[in-house]
Amino acid sequence: MEYMKEPAAPSQGNILCCQCGIPIPPNPANMCVACLRTQVDITEGIPKQVTVHFCKQCERYLQPPGTWVLCALESRELLTLCLKKIKASLSKVRLIEAGFVWTEPHSRRLKVKLTVQKEVMNGAILQQVFVVEYVVQPQMCDDCHRVEAKDFWKAVVQVRQKTLHKKTFYYLEQLILKHRLHQNTLRIKEIHDGLDFYYGSKQNAQKMIDFLQCTVPSRSKSSQRLISHDIHSNTYNYKSTFSVEIVPICKDNVVCLSPKLAQSLGNMGQICVCIRVTSTVHLIDPNTLQIADIDGSTYWRHPFNSLFHPKQLEEFIVIDITRVQERKQGAGAGMRSNKHTLAEAWVQKTSEMNTDHQYFCRTHLGHLLNPGDLVLGFDLANCNLNDEFANKMNPHNVPDVVLIKKSYDRTKRQRRRNWKLKELDRDREGMDTDDERQYQDFLEDLEEDEAIRRNINIYKDSKIPVESDTDDDGAPRISLAEMLEDLHISQDATGAEGSNMMTE
Repeated sequence: MEYMKEPAAPSQGNILCCQCGIPIPPNPANMCVACLRTQVDITEGIPKQVTVHFCKQCERYLQPPGTWVLCALESRELLTLCLKKIKASLSKVRLIEAGFVWTEPHSRRLKVKLTVQKEVMNGAILQQVFVVEYVVQPQMCDDCHRVEAKDFWKAVVQVRQKTLHKKTFYYLEQLILKHRLHQNTLRIKEIHDGLDFYYGSKQNAQKMIDFLQCTVPSRSKSSQRLISHDIHSNTYNYKSTFSVEIVPICKDNVVCLSPKLAQSLGNMGQICVCIRVTSTVHLIDPNTLQIADIDGSTYWRHPFNSLFHPKQLEEFIVIDITRVQERKQGAGAGMRSNKHTLAEAWVQKTSEMNTDHQYFCRTHLGHLLNPGDLVLGFDLANCNLNDEFANKMNPHNVPDVVLIKKSYDRTKRQRRRNWKLKELDRDREGMDTDDERQYQDFLEDLEEDEAIRRNINIYKDSKIPVESDTDDDGAPRISLAEMLEDLHISQDATGAEGSNMMTE
């Protein structure tokens, strides 16, 4: 019996290319790939050289029509910007792949390798790879024009505080740096009793006003001046001025409250010490440890002034000190501080050590002071108080001395300080010795007050502090866990240096 064999599957035959005659698999165009590319150019109409604009001052690229964007070399953002320049031409083809071809950073050239597909003769799909060259042309952006013009600003925020000490401004400077509120400023100018922030738009100035009202107790008012007026389009050009006044109270000030305000705060004493200024003024009564927070609106309704300025601080030595058991609070009394200890102390001025004149006082520093310690305070017994509320007080209710803070050796504290702060880049007339002393006072306040440190950025100092066995005098220090690394990222890794070289 004969069996019939199953027919084999038909194999696909080759055809000859209609141009060159080589055998190829069948395709709708009946041509090989090489001949098809000679007949059809799918990149026709796509520009092979394009211009992009780059601002060398702020290192940003122009994204038409008027947006400037920050892009690192060979980044995804820069690739997107380059493709948008030829987006209309790419609408006729299908983009498969795009990537940068390496070029010298200083060559002012960017090369992008594109892979595209397009349907050609009789439905055949052709794929092609080509390179588009972008020429980088320097052009200054509008923001940098305003910076270079110096006087070209639309709004200014004038921050003022009528005090002799700048502690609040140093604290405010660190808050601005942390939240990067200084980035939109055209210029920052330091004057005698405050700072001026210049802006290119009124909206940016308003953001600063909102920030200040949330971070420091203050009040503000605004005005505007007409610069020009177009009667045809009915447009007006104004320059706006915002004035911000911070309450004239700083840390370590001794204040005298009005009787009405003291009663509304829980019947606390009129003589109080300012222990901190953040979004409110934090006061403590050294006689009872009662604390109160006064916001800006409350202060302006019941204003009070500082009885002394920082230069009137005197140094005392603690002769004897006794911790006082907390007494029962009266009806309606406010909160008491849990971070301080009430104590009664006998102190003597270090300038009067050859006499036996001593002073008795109550203090909120019982947790820090021991006999023999040095402490800074104000002498109320031998001074003339020029204050309307203090002059009306019963003399028996005015303490002889108000102790402010424990005194440490400043030279040792500076020598072992292993941290630093950043500063705003501003125009200043010059820092005198008094400004340097006030800045050192602010740094010491940071070491002593953890609540303030939480709101700002503290950076490790690269220099190693010099310490000796005699430096450990018990002065407060900032732990390494609270410090940030002061990173200076290599610009080669981000491409920023390449951008600089590209425009030089």
